Amino acid sequence: MTFNDLGLSAELLRAVSEQGYSQPTPIQAKAIPIVLQGRDILAAAQTGTGKTAGFTLPLLQLLKGKKPVGRRPVRALVLTPTRELAAQIAESVTNYGKHLPLRSTVIFGGVNIRPQIAALRQGVDILVATPGRLLDHVGQKTLDLSQVEILVLDEADRMLDMGFIHDIRKVLALLPRQRQNLLFSATFSNAIKQLAGGLLDSPTLIEVAQRNTAAERVAQVVHPVDKKRKRELLSFLIGSRNWKQVLVFTRTKHGANRLAGQLAKDGIGAAAIHGNKSQGARTKALADFKKGAVQVLVATDIAARGLDIDQLPQVVNFELPNVSEDYVHRIGRTGRAGREGEAISLVSIDEQKLLRDIERLLKCKVPKEIIAGYRPDPSIVAEPVTTGGRQPAAGSGKNHPNRNRTRPKNGRNAAARKPKLGRVAPRG
Repeated sequence: MTFNDLGLSAELLRAVSEQGYSQPTPIQAKAIPIVLQGRDILAAAQTGTGKTAGFTLPLLQLLKGKKPVGRRPVRALVLTPTRELAAQIAESVTNYGKHLPLRSTVIFGGVNIRPQIAALRQGVDILVATPGRLLDHVGQKTLDLSQVEILVLDEADRMLDMGFIHDIRKVLALLPRQRQNLLFSATFSNAIKQLAGGLLDSPTLIEVAQRNTAAERVAQVVHPVDKKRKRELLSFLIGSRNWKQVLVFTRTKHGANRLAGQLAKDGIGAAAIHGNKSQGARTKALADFKKGAVQVLVATDIAARGLDIDQLPQVVNFELPNVSEDYVHRIGRTGRAGREGEAISLVSIDEQKLLRDIERLLKCKVPKEIIAGYRPDPSIVAEPVTTGGRQPAAGSGKNHPNRNRTRPKNGRNAAARKPKLGRVAPRG
């Protein structure tokens, strides 16, 4: 199958070709025809499966085939949990829609709101947003959502984890009842099923990977090592194996800053990215990493989803995550779009329970390899693991550092209403 078989317009096929793609991924092949029919979908796919194009391409075609009523209103709304993911989705919309007479913009917190207001006043067809900043605009009356025809909830499970459920309900209350809804999630948890039940109308279920399975193309390995020697081992691996682009995960923001500084002292170009960094600093760090100016990007789980880095060969878990599912999201940063990838975990005696939980989730043992000269000291006694970010029981995200605004205490349960939906736009 090629993109030519999916019913996309010549303008979109041209843009896809210019991006270097000829064959759709499984999620794209399944989702695009259904979305073009104007139907709701509930889709689950691992990160790196191409789901952004799976909703962006048909969304562009549907809007192209139907002229807006009156002044250019927001007709498609894409909600996403993090600023980085919002920026990358907006980039995809721009790239794929470059040959179409459609306007798009992105709004998220952490940056000046005035340029966003100016862009909205000019009129946009497609709006990509994080929930907090979106509601800020609604509160300032700089945004009207009354003519939205298509709603996309991307990384819906992550939004629930981060405590956005109240914000989502407030946004839903602002939208027309008759619209097309596209919900994308890495997993079909009970919370996601509950959200989908109140939001979607006879949705088509699309699933291209088993729940919570690690990417098949990612080679996983655990290197047992004493906690105090992890940084030394990481520097050794980077140097001896000539790694050029490495994404490293820590549990805490402080730990990310400290590790980036230590690597720099070892002569390894490194930058940290996490929720306490300004949006400008995060954008610069990611840009430097993508262009090779920085060799190592040290991140907390804010980057476990939403970072789209082409041909990223290695991901390192400097510290295992507290939540087993986050391990899957972390290693999903490599092995994307059919490429090979490697996930390396540096595991101390303190983290053995976390490792067992991950292996239980994966339903397999992760191969272990002791690096010569770094064999763990058997006399060291395990200590409690320092937590940071997500907790195993997290659902409310009450104090999550990645929020773009304070979560409201109350919100109308718009998701409890099940709207009757029809075809939103003809096939273009």
